[in-house]
Amino acid sequence: MTDQPKKKNIGFNIIKNDPTDGHGGFGVGALSLDNISPVFVDPTEKEAFVDIGAMHARSVVEKGIKFLPNKEDVPNGKLYWLVWVTIDRKETGPYYAGVTACEMTVDREIRRGYKSLPEHVNKMDKSLKRYIMVDHMDETSKHTLREFLKGHNPEMWEASDVKLKEGLLNQ
Repeated sequence: MTDQPKKKNIGFNIIKNDPTDGHGGFGVGALSLDNISPVFVDPTEKEAFVDIGAMHARSVVEKGIKFLPNKEDVPNGKLYWLVWVTIDRKETGPYYAGVTACEMTVDREIRRGYKSLPEHVNKMDKSLKRYIMVDHMDETSKHTLREFLKGHNPEMWEASDVKLKEGLLNQ
């Protein structure tokens, strides 16, 4: 075995062929998780990264943490935003179609965190349905997410809805 560093995968789930394309049978109209990616925004470090493990609450941020339903139970928690990013395609190419953010706090010292599981599920669903819900994020997090999305693919950013661009502008 070699001691090569693990390659960091920062890619999004990109659009796959539609398995229901054309036949009009079972599954038509169902939402697919193939085009959604979880992006973490860390406003303290001013960084954003994709962690597919979040699809099953097994991200780097969530591992080893017992999540509690009350924010007050984790008073020293570090803020993270889990942002569900859905990619779709139009005539001009792929774009960020749905972007929804969920708050989460983590206190590594006591191995506890706060998140609202119903909120996370609902926001994932809203992203899949092409909603943009980022207004409630803090300015640093909005800026970090905006720069991450623009940097990941400038063409996808340009093709995205004006609501996303306006929602992530610093006020």
